[in-house]
Amino acid sequence: MGGSLTPLGDPPLFLGFLKGVDFFWTASHIFPETLFLLGSLLAIFYAVDSWFYRHREEIKPLDPTPDSTRIGFDGARNFWLLAAVAGLVLLSGFWKSPVVFNIAGTDVGLPGLVRDVGLLVITILSLKITPAKVHDDNQFSWGPMAEVAKLFAGIFLTIIPVIAMLKAGTDGPFGVVMSAVTRTDGSPDPAMYFWATGVLSSFLDNAPTYLVFFNTAGGDPQVLMTTLASTLAAISAGAVFMGANTYIGNAPNLMVKAIAEDRGVKMPSFFGYMLWSVAVLVPLFIVMTFIWFK
Repeated sequence: MGGSLTPLGDPPLFLGFLKGVDFFWTASHIFPETLFLLGSLLAIFYAVDSWFYRHREEIKPLDPTPDSTRIGFDGARNFWLLAAVAGLVLLSGFWKSPVVFNIAGTDVGLPGLVRDVGLLVITILSLKITPAKVHDDNQFSWGPMAEVAKLFAGIFLTIIPVIAMLKAGTDGPFGVVMSAVTRTDGSPDPAMYFWATGVLSSFLDNAPTYLVFFNTAGGDPQVLMTTLASTLAAISAGAVFMGANTYIGNAPNLMVKAIAEDRGVKMPSFFGYMLWSVAVLVPLFIVMTFIWFK
């Protein structure tokens, strides 16, 4: 949810940034929605966590041994590499170049190529300069990343025809959905954009879904940031917030599940996770609709 404020926070917003949306536009236009959602979720989490704490089966005695371990960072040199990652991502958005390379039938711009090669170099450099003990202490494993990579490779391949059908607009199989986001007078309906983008982002990846509705709303960043600001805010909020509804709505959801299971923590099933997300998030989304997107 906190990734909703800048293009560095979530891929849909980064794609919008590449399309011409100002870097701080989302921070200035959906900050109240983000604050409402985060505040509500923190309150709900505190209430649920407190209930489970009070109803735990056994109370473990406090360890009387003083904890003399100093707080610090092992592998702190990676903070510089993390800053370089952010710099490369921003560079690819601000740097405009007419140079394009055709790689395996796909046109790749010079800024994007520099970014991707730079990220690979930083990854290798991090592995080289970080002591193995740091990885061992953090229980680092390639297993969860390999699992998520395989699953999302399959997801990206299978959503290609779905995205193509969405791009067909009102003349395609999803014509009813695409028509629903427009009012009878021809103006866009922010509430419907919020829910259409959000529901599809829950089951497709939220980044391409954002692009589909961005283009459906006209695709002109200057118009969307001004005249149709409420529509762009609805698309942004729907893609980012409702990407949390399922494990596949956003890759980090599945990554957290894979890492937790790799460490022996039992996680909900796909539909078990959805029971929690629907019960907790959907009522908040309904309230948000009436406050900000009506």
